[in-house]
Amino acid sequence: MKQANTGNERRYKVALPLPLRQTYDYLCKSAEPLPQGVRVRVPFGQRQLVGYVVTEANDEPPTFELKSVSSVLDEQRLWPDDIWQLVRWSSDYYHHSLGDVAANSLPVLLRKGDAPEYLTETFYALTDLGLAQSINDLKGAARQQQVLAALKHKPLRRSDLTDIGVTSAVLRTLQDKGWIEVREQAPAKPQSWQQKPSILREQGHELNTEQAVAVSTINQQQRHSTLLLEGVTGSGKTEVYLQAMQPVLERGEQVLVLVPEIGLTPQTLQRFKERFDAPVVMLHSGMSDRERLNTWLDAKHGHAAIIIGTRSAVFTPCQKLGLIVVDEEHDLSYKQQDGFRYHARDIAIKRAALLNIPLVLGSATASLETLNNAVSKRFHWLKLGQRAGGAQMVKHELIDLKQQPIKAGISKILQEQIQVEIERGNQVLLFLNRRGFAPALMCHECGWLAQCHRCDAYYTVHKTHQQLQCHHCGSQQRIPRQCGSCGSPQMISHGVGTEQLEHSLKEMFPGRGVLRIDRDSTRRKGQLDDYLQKATNNEYPLLVGTQMLAKGHHFPNVTLVALLDVDGALYSADFRAAERLGQLYTQVAGRAGREHKAGKVVLQTHHPEHDLIQDLLNNGYSHFALTALAERQQSELPPFSYLALFRAEATDRDSVVQAMTQIQQLMPQVDGAFLLGPMPALMERKAGRYRYQLLLHCQSRKLRFQLIEHLLPQINALPLLKKYAGRWISIRKTSAD
Repeated sequence: MKQANTGNERRYKVALPLPLRQTYDYLCKSAEPLPQGVRVRVPFGQRQLVGYVVTEANDEPPTFELKSVSSVLDEQRLWPDDIWQLVRWSSDYYHHSLGDVAANSLPVLLRKGDAPEYLTETFYALTDLGLAQSINDLKGAARQQQVLAALKHKPLRRSDLTDIGVTSAVLRTLQDKGWIEVREQAPAKPQSWQQKPSILREQGHELNTEQAVAVSTINQQQRHSTLLLEGVTGSGKTEVYLQAMQPVLERGEQVLVLVPEIGLTPQTLQRFKERFDAPVVMLHSGMSDRERLNTWLDAKHGHAAIIIGTRSAVFTPCQKLGLIVVDEEHDLSYKQQDGFRYHARDIAIKRAALLNIPLVLGSATASLETLNNAVSKRFHWLKLGQRAGGAQMVKHELIDLKQQPIKAGISKILQEQIQVEIERGNQVLLFLNRRGFAPALMCHECGWLAQCHRCDAYYTVHKTHQQLQCHHCGSQQRIPRQCGSCGSPQMISHGVGTEQLEHSLKEMFPGRGVLRIDRDSTRRKGQLDDYLQKATNNEYPLLVGTQMLAKGHHFPNVTLVALLDVDGALYSADFRAAERLGQLYTQVAGRAGREHKAGKVVLQTHHPEHDLIQDLLNNGYSHFALTALAERQQSELPPFSYLALFRAEATDRDSVVQAMTQIQQLMPQVDGAFLLGPMPALMERKAGRYRYQLLLHCQSRKLRFQLIEHLLPQINALPLLKKYAGRWISIRKTSAD
């Protein structure tokens, strides 16, 4: 029986945060129509979900009884028009659920249905009794002494005290003594920066000719344009950003700066705060839900002048945005790989177009998609070919590892060069993109390798915790004492990871400090910032790290950088492997000789004659990238073609293959498009699930979009897949070109 509208009861189509792209009809009593995008709480099965009103339903009502909206959470849409348009565009372009895209564009607390209001924060403050205490009387209680000293100046948040090592037990003890108290207060609103007579705290550095041209070109843009700022590492791209931002801030407009990693936000924040007398805020996953909501509100209401954030910050609403900067635009961290899959760089380009404002993409190693747009003059191409200040270009050296004695991945030649540099008081950075002690555990008797039971991958050895760990699914187990095949106790590690490299360096150079920076060593909040500061202050002569150390960090005393093992990328099945190796090498090399000390980069390889290595060392990344671009064009690979990957996964291999075969049969025969597969993913089994895929290759982006829109409804209707409600199939597209 149909549900008819009665009185002021209206029917709305609501997008829910689910993997399905359809909307759901709900009834709601309202005198006036609900605006698009407002949040509503609705019943869905046994759950209550926060959904987003798409439109009032005017089509024929369904034959079943409709449910009613539980509550309307907003009077007006939370996003300004440009963000709502961006959410709608992202849903269409990435063929993803509108409700899920909308949810991902909001802070967690707003996704849960909280009010868009500033939340109070918990502060600890000294009581009158605490103020009267003498710190010297607490010599036997160092942590209590530390807390009293810290709170002498002002109340502090719980997180501030945690960062300096204060535990809950210490705080409870001081509360029991009556020396400290808890206060709940809203964060203070920053002073209006638009009214200040000067936006600068300090004057900018003197620009060289290339930098001055870049700043002038950016400042001349009066409407939307995308500019590629391509500069060698150490060429002063950040100074160009700062000086280009100045007139924007002086006009009372805001600036959004995207950075690829959390590790880069503190140093960027500090640099911008030193330059501008205006509120600068951060947005990244390392912040608490409350901090993220407060910062989001600061940006939306215009209290924040500069917003620095990682990829999800691209959806942050601003009262009056005047410029967007995407630093290290080539970095893979801008791609969201799970759930709602998107590329923050491409969404930033669309957002700038919607607002009709300029956008700057900065990189020393521009992605081939961006480079192609610059070559074809769709983007302005600004080049910085010389290092800023007195920094010299680094020297490059190849070490052929064939028949060389090697210890923990370090050749004898490299060991001698390291010794020379640290004796001079310089720092050495050793790059190895494999964390853990060793990438595999092997039986010395029969050659058996400890393999993850849920993935087609070997366990990584972590000796610090005496564990084997799979870096793909996260499963762990104790290091076995005997071989799982022959029972032999002769178990040995195979290969080298950063943990083993750290131990070996301490043996090679006794008395010399070694600092390891990778995901394992920087798990605690604030630890990465602390380690980076120690590296910058030259407290450790030897630095060991993964890609975390390759991205934009400034270590003035590093004079030697060594890449220990990159040969795996030379023969990868991924057509982008060469591009990524070129970017990685150039970025890591850029950590050397950044100030007045000469720098050198050493690359160890078993294949010194390889064309890619020779091109990088002799001609630099720019020449290599243009050559790679020509090869992509000849091979009809992106950015000269448009790909989409359909992937299905399940615990049963036969079902996955059958599903992929059925999808293949749905593909129409169309000129300019073809389908490859079904074929197993490079790692066929991951986390206990078999993964197969189909690759759609199209000559135009429009054709790709049309084919995916044609296929998706039919895929969702397949009986084999229907019961899984979209959880089987995922689609990955190449970046916008």
